[in-house]
Amino acid sequence: MDKLLRKPYTFLYRGVVPPMLRAAVNLYGVEELAGLDDNPVILGWAHEVAATDNVGGWLKEFYTEDEIPWCGLFAAVCAVRAGSRAFNKCLAAREWMHWGQDVEDDDVGLGDVLVFWRGNPAGKSGHVGFYVGESPDGDFYHVLGGNQGDEVSIVKIPSYRLLGARRQPGERGHGRRVIEGGKVTEGEG
Repeated sequence: MDKLLRKPYTFLYRGVVPPMLRAAVNLYGVEELAGLDDNPVILGWAHEVAATDNVGGWLKEFYTEDEIPWCGLFAAVCAVRAGSRAFNKCLAAREWMHWGQDVEDDDVGLGDVLVFWRGNPAGKSGHVGFYVGESPDGDFYHVLGGNQGDEVSIVKIPSYRLLGARRQPGERGHGRRVIEGGKVTEGEG
């Protein structure tokens, strides 16, 4: 896309980056269109994910505008492009807790899928994105995700909101990364 990663995130352009995170980096900067227009790139993701054998056509019928929360759709298109399978409830952020391999909190690393609560820890709303790093004090995760400020971006999300982490099937851990700075989210979506 037109936007490039800035320091401290430029390390994502080089070295070993897990496949789903690589797919996410390639989509960095995609954003919703203001007003009544919809970004055809985001809408195209619904068609791409719906074309997989285990999701079904309902997704492209349901996902008709970029105002519909799309963090789960973003994670799903990254999974598909990385050679993994999406799943039927992939639009619901909290449903990502049932995908892939479980990751213990102390083993979370580069490229792992992070699932957060949004609004209320016991509620249904959530957010999903990819681990890029964490603050030196461990209070924040640096997360590359979709629908963060209406775009694919990297923001810092408080670590106390983490519900759990998952890893792409067949992938090994890629280690933790401490990152100074970054923008704290005011809320996703």
